[in-house]
Amino acid sequence: MDLTHTWHTLLWPLGRLLVSLAFGLLVANLIEALNWTRFLARLAAPVIRLGHLQDVVGASFSMAFFSGMAANSLLAEAYGAGRLSDRELVLANLFNSLPTYFLHLPQMFFVTVPFLGPRPAGLYVGLTLFAALLRSVAILVYGRAVLPPLPDGCVVCHLKDNDFSWGKALRKGWHRFTRRIRSMVLFTVPIYIGIHYITVFGFFDAVEKWLSAHLGFLSFLTPQAISIVMFQVVAESTAGLAAAGAMLGAGDLTTRQVVLALLVGNILSTPMRAFRHQFPYYAGIFKPRTAARLILHNQAFRAASILLVTVGYAVLG
Repeated sequence: MDLTHTWHTLLWPLGRLLVSLAFGLLVANLIEALNWTRFLARLAAPVIRLGHLQDVVGASFSMAFFSGMAANSLLAEAYGAGRLSDRELVLANLFNSLPTYFLHLPQMFFVTVPFLGPRPAGLYVGLTLFAALLRSVAILVYGRAVLPPLPDGCVVCHLKDNDFSWGKALRKGWHRFTRRIRSMVLFTVPIYIGIHYITVFGFFDAVEKWLSAHLGFLSFLTPQAISIVMFQVVAESTAGLAAAGAMLGAGDLTTRQVVLALLVGNILSTPMRAFRHQFPYYAGIFKPRTAARLILHNQAFRAASILLVTVGYAVLG
């Protein structure tokens, strides 16, 4: 391939991707640092009453919109004092998955769009958001069915006012951006280039023939889609997005195939990654046995909800 062809098919698309990725990541981190979810925390009091959940659970739910560690610390304190049962602790931790999702939603969306484009990114992020909403609704329904009604209380009494500073928020957002952009570029550039060349040299055509002869049960995923899943499992989500963006840009996969591959990779990769990254800080808040139990429940519930959404999208999408 000559230099002109390489520029138009690889270097220029990759350069545009990196610029838009950096801009989107910067905007997302600034939005997160400015605590855009403040107004959502006000919904905690009426919502927890629907599920017969205690005030401390509502306070933790509100805190989770700002800091997952602060939210879990509040639950650990209440659990250690005997104000929460084992069942209530698990339900509270599961219930906090929605505000935790919203906390990182800007970064997830603004990072996904440069890789996939607005429509595929909107579909993927929207489906994972729908799964998070389903989990919260399921917790409320289950809590209302198994927990006794509670007297009126005071959610805000458990909350502490946090000082807010624009300068501090902007510095925090910039620090997160500089730390995150380095790792994303290190994953994105080699994966994008690698996907480009192995596609050009016919690697996926050979893999497709091998799969058709040996792994018929994976026929619902193309070889390109399977590689997206593999990148997500063995590396991080950015790697899967980089691979998906390269294949989508080259026309090797449709939007539906990319979204399904990312959802499947999400299901398979998240549990192990959660134990690797979450267990150390969970074990610092709860006892190790309790931490492992909470992570196990959380990831099993999360995987089940995303699997349900994936099947629904595969059938109806």
